[in-house]
Amino acid sequence: MKQSTLTIIENAPLAKNVFRMRLAGEAGENRPGQFVNIALPRLFLRRPISVCDYENGVLTLIYKTVGRGTGAMSLMPAGEKLDVLCGLGNGYDLGAAGQSPALIGGGVGVPPLYYLAKELIKKGKDVSVVLGFNSAEEVFYEEEFRALGCGVAVTTADGSHGVRGFVTNALPKNASYYYACGPMPMLKALASWELPGEMSFEERMGCGFGACMGCSMMTKNGAKRVCREGPVFKREELLW
Repeated sequence: MKQSTLTIIENAPLAKNVFRMRLAGEAGENRPGQFVNIALPRLFLRRPISVCDYENGVLTLIYKTVGRGTGAMSLMPAGEKLDVLCGLGNGYDLGAAGQSPALIGGGVGVPPLYYLAKELIKKGKDVSVVLGFNSAEEVFYEEEFRALGCGVAVTTADGSHGVRGFVTNALPKNASYYYACGPMPMLKALASWELPGEMSFEERMGCGFGACMGCSMMTKNGAKRVCREGPVFKREELLW
Protein backbone atom coordinates (compact mmCIF):
# COMPACT_ATOMS: atom_id res chain seq x y z
CA MET A 1 0.00 0.00 0.00
CA LYS A 2 1.21 3.48 -0.87
CA GLN A 3 -0.42 6.77 0.16
CA SER A 4 -0.06 9.29 -2.65
CA THR A 5 -1.21 12.74 -3.65
CA LEU A 6 -2.35 12.49 -7.26
CA THR A 7 -3.51 15.23 -9.63
CA ILE A 8 -6.62 14.93 -11.80
CA ILE A 9 -5.76 15.39 -15.48
CA GLU A 10 -9.09 14.19 -16.88
CA ASN A 11 -12.55 13.58 -15.43
CA ALA A 12 -15.11 13.08 -18.19
CA PRO A 13 -18.31 11.10 -18.88
CA LEU A 14 -18.01 7.80 -20.77
CA ALA A 15 -21.59 6.49 -20.73
CA LYS A 16 -24.78 6.95 -18.73
CA ASN A 17 -23.69 7.81 -15.15
CA VAL A 18 -20.19 6.46 -15.88
CA PHE A 19 -17.04 8.61 -15.74
CA ARG A 20 -13.35 8.15 -16.45
CA MET A 21 -10.84 9.85 -14.17
CA ARG A 22 -7.14 9.96 -15.03
CA LEU A 23 -4.68 10.85 -12.28
CA ALA A 24 -1.02 11.75 -12.59
CA GLY A 25 1.62 11.14 -9.93
CA GLU A 26 3.61 8.45 -8.18
CA ALA A 27 1.10 5.71 -7.39
CA GLY A 28 3.56 2.91 -6.63
CA GLU A 29 2.88 -0.59 -7.96
CA ASN A 30 -0.66 -1.36 -9.13
CA ARG A 31 -1.39 -4.84 -10.49
CA PRO A 32 -4.46 -5.89 -12.51
CA GLY A 33 -7.35 -6.54 -10.13
CA GLN A 34 -6.11 -4.24 -7.37
CA PHE A 35 -7.95 -1.09 -6.30
CA VAL A 36 -7.34 2.35 -4.81
CA ASN A 37 -9.13 4.10 -1.95
CA ILE A 38 -9.80 7.80 -2.43
CA ALA A 39 -10.29 10.39 0.33
CA LEU A 40 -12.96 12.95 -0.59
CA PRO A 41 -13.49 16.36 1.05
CA ARG A 42 -16.10 16.42 3.86
CA LEU A 43 -16.75 12.66 3.62
CA PHE A 44 -15.62 10.32 6.38
CA LEU A 45 -15.04 7.11 4.43
CA ARG A 46 -12.76 6.74 1.43
CA ARG A 47 -14.23 5.45 -1.84
CA PRO A 48 -12.73 2.22 -3.28
CA ILE A 49 -12.34 2.21 -7.07
CA SER A 50 -10.76 -0.55 -9.16
CA VAL A 51 -7.74 0.24 -11.32
CA CYS A 52 -8.61 0.35 -15.02
CA ASP A 53 -5.10 1.10 -16.22
CA TYR A 54 -1.71 2.31 -14.98
CA GLU A 55 0.95 3.37 -17.45
CA ASN A 56 3.64 6.06 -17.64
CA GLY A 57 2.68 7.53 -14.28
CA VAL A 58 -1.01 7.90 -15.17
CA LEU A 59 -3.64 5.99 -13.18
CA THR A 60 -6.98 5.47 -14.94
CA LEU A 61 -10.16 4.88 -12.93
CA ILE A 62 -13.70 4.32 -14.22
CA TYR A 63 -16.57 4.78 -11.79
CA LYS A 64 -20.34 5.03 -11.74
CA THR A 65 -22.20 7.78 -9.89
CA VAL A 66 -24.34 5.90 -7.37
CA GLY A 67 -24.23 8.11 -4.27
CA ARG A 68 -22.89 11.22 -2.59
CA GLY A 69 -19.22 10.26 -2.88
CA THR A 70 -19.10 9.30 -6.54
CA GLY A 71 -21.44 12.19 -7.32
CA ALA A 72 -18.90 14.56 -5.78
CA MET A 73 -16.10 12.86 -7.73
CA SER A 74 -17.89 13.48 -11.03
CA LEU A 75 -17.76 17.26 -10.41
CA MET A 76 -14.04 17.46 -9.67
CA PRO A 77 -12.08 19.52 -12.23
CA ALA A 78 -8.69 18.85 -13.78
CA GLY A 79 -5.93 20.15 -11.54
CA GLU A 80 -7.55 19.11 -8.26
CA LYS A 81 -5.41 16.91 -6.02
CA LEU A 82 -6.59 13.77 -4.26
CA ASP A 83 -5.25 11.72 -1.34
CA VAL A 84 -5.20 8.15 -2.66
CA LEU A 85 -4.23 4.82 -1.07
CA CYS A 86 -2.81 2.78 -3.96
CA GLY A 87 -2.01 -0.88 -4.59
CA LEU A 88 -4.73 -2.36 -2.36
CA GLY A 89 -5.98 -5.95 -2.57
CA ASN A 90 -4.43 -9.07 -4.06
CA GLY A 91 -5.13 -8.75 -7.80
CA TYR A 92 -5.56 -11.45 -10.45
CA ASP A 93 -3.23 -14.43 -10.87
CA LEU A 94 -1.94 -14.03 -14.43
CA GLY A 95 0.01 -17.26 -14.20
CA ALA A 96 -3.18 -19.34 -14.16
CA ALA A 97 -4.53 -18.01 -17.48
CA GLY A 98 -3.56 -20.76 -19.91
CA GLN A 99 -3.40 -19.80 -23.59
CA SER A 100 -7.00 -18.64 -24.16
CA PRO A 101 -8.35 -16.83 -21.08
CA ALA A 102 -11.85 -15.35 -21.02
CA LEU A 103 -12.50 -12.04 -19.25
CA ILE A 104 -16.11 -11.53 -18.11
CA GLY A 105 -17.27 -8.12 -16.90
CA GLY A 106 -20.62 -6.66 -15.91
CA GLY A 107 -21.20 -2.90 -15.70
CA VAL A 108 -18.56 -1.20 -13.57
CA GLY A 109 -16.95 -4.63 -13.17
CA VAL A 110 -15.54 -4.07 -16.67
CA PRO A 111 -12.72 -1.56 -15.87
CA PRO A 112 -10.22 -3.83 -14.04
CA LEU A 113 -10.41 -6.31 -16.92
CA TYR A 114 -8.91 -3.75 -19.30
CA TYR A 115 -5.61 -3.61 -17.40
CA LEU A 116 -5.72 -7.39 -17.06
CA ALA A 117 -6.24 -7.82 -20.82
CA LYS A 118 -3.27 -5.57 -21.59
CA GLU A 119 -0.96 -7.60 -19.36
CA LEU A 120 -2.19 -10.97 -20.66
CA ILE A 121 -1.71 -9.88 -24.28
CA LYS A 122 1.86 -8.83 -23.43
CA LYS A 123 2.36 -12.46 -22.39
CA GLY A 124 1.14 -13.71 -25.77
CA LYS A 125 -2.31 -14.88 -24.64
CA ASP A 126 -5.37 -15.08 -26.90
CA VAL A 127 -7.83 -13.03 -24.87
CA SER A 128 -11.62 -13.14 -25.27
CA VAL A 129 -13.79 -10.57 -23.50
CA VAL A 130 -17.50 -10.61 -22.70
CA LEU A 131 -18.97 -7.30 -21.52
CA GLY A 132 -22.45 -7.17 -20.01
CA PHE A 133 -24.65 -4.07 -19.63
CA ASN A 134 -28.33 -3.26 -19.15
CA SER A 135 -28.70 -1.21 -22.34
CA ALA A 136 -26.77 0.39 -25.21
CA GLU A 137 -26.50 3.75 -23.42
CA GLU A 138 -24.46 2.09 -20.65
CA VAL A 139 -21.89 0.40 -22.93
CA PHE A 140 -18.28 1.56 -22.62
CA TYR A 141 -14.78 0.36 -23.56
CA GLU A 142 -15.97 -2.06 -26.26
CA GLU A 143 -13.66 -0.47 -28.85
CA GLU A 144 -10.80 -0.06 -26.39
CA PHE A 145 -10.74 -3.83 -25.84
CA ARG A 146 -10.86 -4.43 -29.60
CA ALA A 147 -7.93 -2.05 -30.06
CA LEU A 148 -5.88 -4.22 -27.70
CA GLY A 149 -6.51 -7.22 -29.98
CA CYS A 150 -9.15 -8.98 -27.85
CA GLY A 151 -12.09 -10.89 -29.23
CA VAL A 152 -15.06 -8.95 -27.85
CA ALA A 153 -18.72 -9.87 -27.30
CA VAL A 154 -21.19 -7.42 -25.78
CA THR A 155 -24.51 -8.34 -24.19
CA THR A 156 -27.35 -6.07 -23.11
CA ALA A 157 -30.29 -7.14 -21.00
CA ASP A 158 -32.75 -5.28 -23.25
CA GLY A 159 -31.15 -6.34 -26.54
CA SER A 160 -30.43 -2.75 -27.63
CA HIS A 161 -26.78 -3.57 -28.44
CA GLY A 162 -24.94 -6.82 -29.13
CA VAL A 163 -26.38 -10.10 -27.85
CA ARG A 164 -29.69 -9.92 -26.01
CA GLY A 165 -29.43 -11.29 -22.48
CA PHE A 166 -26.62 -11.71 -20.01
CA VAL A 167 -22.92 -12.55 -20.16
CA THR A 168 -23.77 -16.24 -19.80
CA ASN A 169 -25.39 -16.03 -23.26
CA ALA A 170 -22.05 -15.20 -24.91
CA LEU A 171 -19.38 -17.21 -23.11
CA PRO A 172 -16.54 -18.41 -25.38
CA LYS A 173 -16.55 -22.16 -26.03
CA ASN A 174 -12.82 -22.91 -25.87
CA ALA A 175 -11.56 -20.78 -22.98
CA SER A 176 -8.70 -22.13 -20.87
CA TYR A 177 -9.55 -20.09 -17.74
CA TYR A 178 -11.74 -17.15 -16.78
CA TYR A 179 -11.45 -13.91 -14.85
CA ALA A 180 -14.64 -12.14 -13.79
CA CYS A 181 -15.75 -8.94 -12.10
CA GLY A 182 -19.29 -7.67 -11.73
CA PRO A 183 -22.45 -7.73 -9.64
CA MET A 184 -23.18 -10.68 -7.38
CA PRO A 185 -25.97 -12.23 -9.54
CA MET A 186 -23.55 -12.35 -12.49
CA LEU A 187 -20.80 -13.97 -10.44
CA LYS A 188 -23.23 -16.50 -8.99
CA ALA A 189 -24.39 -17.44 -12.50
CA LEU A 190 -20.77 -17.90 -13.62
CA ALA A 191 -20.08 -20.22 -10.68
CA SER A 192 -21.85 -23.03 -12.57
CA TRP A 193 -19.52 -22.69 -15.57
CA GLU A 194 -17.37 -25.83 -15.64
CA LEU A 195 -14.10 -23.96 -15.99
CA PRO A 196 -11.48 -22.89 -13.44
CA GLY A 197 -11.42 -19.19 -12.77
CA GLU A 198 -11.27 -16.20 -10.46
CA MET A 199 -13.89 -13.69 -9.38
CA SER A 200 -13.44 -10.15 -8.10
CA PHE A 201 -16.04 -8.91 -5.60
CA GLU A 202 -17.46 -5.40 -5.25
CA GLU A 203 -18.10 -5.24 -1.50
CA ARG A 204 -18.73 -2.05 0.47
CA MET A 205 -15.57 -1.20 2.42
CA GLY A 206 -14.62 0.90 5.40
CA CYS A 207 -10.84 1.14 5.68
CA GLY A 208 -9.81 -0.70 2.51
CA PHE A 209 -6.76 -2.41 4.04
CA GLY A 210 -8.10 -5.05 6.45
CA ALA A 211 -8.35 -3.25 9.78
CA CYS A 212 -12.11 -2.79 10.22
CA MET A 213 -13.29 -6.27 9.06
CA GLY A 214 -16.35 -4.60 7.51
CA CYS A 215 -16.06 -6.35 4.15
CA SER A 216 -15.59 -9.91 5.42
CA MET A 217 -17.25 -12.77 3.53
CA MET A 218 -17.41 -16.51 4.17
CA THR A 219 -15.42 -18.89 2.00
CA LYS A 220 -14.74 -22.62 2.20
CA ASN A 221 -11.63 -21.67 4.18
CA GLY A 222 -13.42 -19.43 6.67
CA ALA A 223 -14.01 -15.69 6.77
CA LYS A 224 -11.85 -13.56 4.48
CA ARG A 225 -11.65 -9.81 4.00
CA VAL A 226 -12.48 -8.68 0.47
CA CYS A 227 -10.13 -5.71 0.76
CA ARG A 228 -7.15 -7.71 2.04
CA GLU A 229 -7.34 -11.40 1.05
CA GLY A 230 -9.44 -10.31 -1.96
CA PRO A 231 -11.04 -8.72 -3.84
CA VAL A 232 -10.13 -11.65 -6.11
CA PHE A 233 -10.98 -15.21 -5.04
CA LYS A 234 -10.56 -18.53 -6.81
CA ARG A 235 -13.83 -20.03 -7.99
CA GLU A 236 -13.30 -23.15 -5.89
CA GLU A 237 -12.96 -21.10 -2.67
CA LEU A 238 -16.44 -19.63 -2.84
CA LEU A 239 -19.65 -20.53 -1.05
CA TRP A 240 -22.94 -19.80 -2.76
